[in-house]
Amino acid sequence: MIRVLALLFFASLTLFAAGDATFEGKRELNVAAVAMFMVFILGTLGITYWAAKRTKSASDFYTAGGGITGFQNGLAIAGDYMSAAAFLGVSGLIYMNGFDGVIYAVSFLVGWPVILFFMAEKLRNLGKFTFADIAAYRLGQKEIRTLAAFGSLSVVILYLIAQMVGAGKLIQILFGMEYEYAVFMVGALMIIYVTFGGMLATTWVQIIKAVLLLSGVSFMAIMVLWHFGFNFESLAQTAVNNHAKGEEILKPGGFLSDPVSAISLGMALMLGTAGLPHVLMRFFTVGNAKEARKSVVYATGFIGYFYLLIAVVGLGGIVYLMDPNINSAYLDAAGKLIGGNNMAAVHLAQATGGSIFLGFISAVAFATILAVVAGLALAASNSIAHDLYAIVIRKGQATDAEEMKVSKRTVIIIGIVAVLLGFAFENQNIAFMVGLAFAVAASANFPILILSIYWSKLTTRGAFIGGFIGLLTAVILVVLSKTVWVTIFGFETAIFPYTQPALFSILAAFIGIWFFSITDKSARAEEDKAGFEAQKIRAETGIGADGAVSH
Repeated sequence: MIRVLALLFFASLTLFAAGDATFEGKRELNVAAVAMFMVFILGTLGITYWAAKRTKSASDFYTAGGGITGFQNGLAIAGDYMSAAAFLGVSGLIYMNGFDGVIYAVSFLVGWPVILFFMAEKLRNLGKFTFADIAAYRLGQKEIRTLAAFGSLSVVILYLIAQMVGAGKLIQILFGMEYEYAVFMVGALMIIYVTFGGMLATTWVQIIKAVLLLSGVSFMAIMVLWHFGFNFESLAQTAVNNHAKGEEILKPGGFLSDPVSAISLGMALMLGTAGLPHVLMRFFTVGNAKEARKSVVYATGFIGYFYLLIAVVGLGGIVYLMDPNINSAYLDAAGKLIGGNNMAAVHLAQATGGSIFLGFISAVAFATILAVVAGLALAASNSIAHDLYAIVIRKGQATDAEEMKVSKRTVIIIGIVAVLLGFAFENQNIAFMVGLAFAVAASANFPILILSIYWSKLTTRGAFIGGFIGLLTAVILVVLSKTVWVTIFGFETAIFPYTQPALFSILAAFIGIWFFSITDKSARAEEDKAGFEAQKIRAETGIGADGAVSH
């Protein structure tokens, strides 16, 4: 408890350091935002204390004992998936590009039917703590879990950097706080939530955040539509009149100009969703396969509703913030949006609901980042403690207490690393990291996961070599693309001509897995193939799967 208080003390110091910042575009301290901010922190710390008392075993820590209902898990998945990039980034895209941003938003939904129809039930029946449990069900434990750990950590770190940088910039602008303080505070709170409360605390933080975010976005969308008598056509027409691009904002264009990159992006978003470790992990928190399917249905509904509202919010930003007849307080001296285009939703909150609603949205935006970061940290610690330590290093001989100890220490290390990376990447374009996270998940995690469930001829050698081919191809191609090679490294021309690697890395992964599986004539390969029928029976019936425990 002393450690909790110490971390909370340091986090509080960062909060009250507001006002010392001297960066460009700093806001005046918003008292309503700070008050709501503190209420949220105290409330979630109370949840963490409650959860800590109920977290006794590794099952409690990793999966909340399987005692989460389908509806609760659906809300938590939505809370996990609706990140700051979804709330701030997509609304900013629509604000800048119009219809293209809507296309980007919709594409995030495509992966959920894949999960619902092909994976949800089987994930719950075959898995225990991590998605590697499924892939390693009939394959070699050491090889598959090592690969899964590398793939998961790659995805988590890239996602984590993006969230930490986003958190730093967001809090910096909203509260007038130094960037470093903001990043440190997010890291400290993440460590507290995950270390002491485990999955139970993380789940309820995500549920609360999802409810708050959906409520806030609903209010903004209603206020925008109310201004136009709930006539969407009038809203769109006014947006066209205000925007510099005119009618072009209602036409597809920029994101789809390069068909190869467009297809790659679509594949990354669709298949990457079904390979994100912090999303897949949530299917082990429910009691049975039926609740797992219900989770996906509820999550898809909430996420779909959210993106419909974001479309209205983005157009509302154009209407309210680009109106030439208004001497806008939201623009800087150069006529650009204060804090960048990603702040469109935040400024719209003030325009529609005043400073109190701005305070609410500010607190919700922070909650959004914190909930996602907590889920990512838990997924990474699970992968290291369960897959690498308990299974690979200790060969399944580790006790629950030992595994939990390693997991909690890992969370602290991940938190420190995330803060340091947040400092290091402060001024870098983080968009490529999110794209890379999805591309890595789609290239390294998804092929192994789907083939281990449905292809009887998959072997350990094929999965291990093919998976690493997919992982390395995704990482190397992104480094060689314009996004990194030119923008970050400063070279004149990119070696890889496309911005998205998923089309090539996913194909490389599937071809690699297929080739090295069919050419594998070892005794281990025969054992892998022989285990398929038993796996299939359990996947379809749930016989032998862990049941739920009550809380």
